[in-house]
Amino acid sequence: MPSSKIEKLPMRSEVPIEFTWDLSPVFPNDDAWEKAYQQLEKEIPKFAQFRKKLALSPKILRACLDLDSKTGQLLERLSVYANLKVCEDITNTKYIALAGRVQYLSMLLAQSVSYITPEIQSIPDKKFQKFLVSKELAKYKFALEKLRRFKPHVLSEQEEYLLALHIESAGSAGKIFEQLNDADLKFGTITDDKGNKIELSHGNFRVLLEDKNRNLRRKAFFQYYKAYDEHANTLSMALSSSVLEDVFHARARKFNTVLESALFEDNVPPAVYHNLLKTVKENITPLVEYLNLRKKVLGIKDIRAYDLFVPLADKKQKKRTYEEAVQDITLALAPLGKEYTQTLEEGLLKNRWVDRYENKGKRSGAFSWGCYRCPPYILMNYKDKLEDSVFTLAHEAGHSMHSYFSDKKQPFHYSHYTIFVAEVASTVNEQLLVHYYLQKSTSKEERIRLICREIDEIRTTLIRQTMFAEFELQIHTLAEQGQPLTIDVFRNEYRQLLNVYFGGALTIDPQLELECLRIPHFYHAFYVYKYATGLSSAIAIAQRFIEGDKKIQKKYLEFLGMGGAKYPLEQLKSIDVDLSSPEPIQTAMTHLGERVSQLRELLLK
Repeated sequence: MPSSKIEKLPMRSEVPIEFTWDLSPVFPNDDAWEKAYQQLEKEIPKFAQFRKKLALSPKILRACLDLDSKTGQLLERLSVYANLKVCEDITNTKYIALAGRVQYLSMLLAQSVSYITPEIQSIPDKKFQKFLVSKELAKYKFALEKLRRFKPHVLSEQEEYLLALHIESAGSAGKIFEQLNDADLKFGTITDDKGNKIELSHGNFRVLLEDKNRNLRRKAFFQYYKAYDEHANTLSMALSSSVLEDVFHARARKFNTVLESALFEDNVPPAVYHNLLKTVKENITPLVEYLNLRKKVLGIKDIRAYDLFVPLADKKQKKRTYEEAVQDITLALAPLGKEYTQTLEEGLLKNRWVDRYENKGKRSGAFSWGCYRCPPYILMNYKDKLEDSVFTLAHEAGHSMHSYFSDKKQPFHYSHYTIFVAEVASTVNEQLLVHYYLQKSTSKEERIRLICREIDEIRTTLIRQTMFAEFELQIHTLAEQGQPLTIDVFRNEYRQLLNVYFGGALTIDPQLELECLRIPHFYHAFYVYKYATGLSSAIAIAQRFIEGDKKIQKKYLEFLGMGGAKYPLEQLKSIDVDLSSPEPIQTAMTHLGERVSQLRELLLK
């Protein structure tokens, strides 16, 4: 028998240059990077001239902030170039060394500017107001107002010093969790119906849950959670310690609650958070209908956690080359206007924004990253045979175009948008791409697959992340009330929420209560709700494009160009998305109901 051919990954040097990103707009070569590094080294000591002088005049403060902007841009360019080079081949020690040097310079810069915020905070209120209306500080007005908001939560110099000493040990609970979860937990092996032994891991757990064989899915589920059950006390102690750490820092900073502390920087009222939880729970019916439909199609008496991911249609996906993907994405995003689509198409195809394909040593996954007034680069590991690659490219292109317009419209210090709005632009692109494919598709299997994809996106990103958000709220509230967070408390609180957010339609095995012990986001309190608000906002915006709203295009491009020049809720209100009201969340849940109805018609007719 002829030996089967093994497809090997090309070395980086073997990849055609047109398939790689062009980093010359950042630095034309390594020598230019070195010169910029030396320039930044010379700029950093200049901050010393402003120490203890920022309150003297707006002119002096402006000069200091200008230097901060100049050095920030230099540092960003140095970091982007070095780290993107590392991503090309993570074994390339030359660029690993450059990235390390940037990190060192970043530390020196941080030390040199550490006095700026305390000095600005110490300016008397009346004098500070005069500074704000001065011509010299006009371009920094919003940034200074944002900084000044923290004044009631800034402590004395000695207290700040003590908190700074605590930084090294802060986050230890999360580090312990990561080591246990990613390194030490062992899940053993399971045997499939053909007698093949499969080593169970984080990586293939989800794959096994998609298997058509329910018995295999069940075995994988119970064995996976057995590892968490065996370490439940340790994991619960780590999570409890993290929550208590959050409570300590909130109280030290003079916030009433951890929630208030977490939302403060984005200027998000707690009412927005509570509105999300309330509205999702009040509109959970479409999810219940989906679970009942899934149960019927799978031919099972009850639906459990290990039945949520098995495909309801043929898994075979349509092959699309990278060029075909770009064409589809461009056509799908036509409602966003020619400036958007032409810029994007040229960037993806001609201007080499994208490092397209996998090569030996290249970083896995995908991301969008660039620096001010340079291309917003995209790392891909594109696979022609995977439909997910097309959606990933559309998603990252949304981030890149958000960065493109923000850089084009804003000065450097306002060019970075917040995490709160970061997922809006990327998800709008995915929504429009799904709509485009559904409009042109004549294949029943493809339509089922696309609709299921979108339903599961809403289920996991909007509903599940909102459930996570309520769990975070409940356990932090209990800690603030002085109640111990034991493993029984975690399991009980989580089980109650599982019943609520699945509308009682999911049969809950006791092992699923342990899910709360394996979520890394819980070690970064009150972050996950942004996934839910981001998806809800994106669905509301995409619906207006699909419905042909004539006003939305201009407003949307203006939104993309806002960067960080306004608070995120104000930015979203500029495109008529008001997250203080139930409407955007209701729109998303209604859309879920419409997709479930379409799926039912396809599956049962």
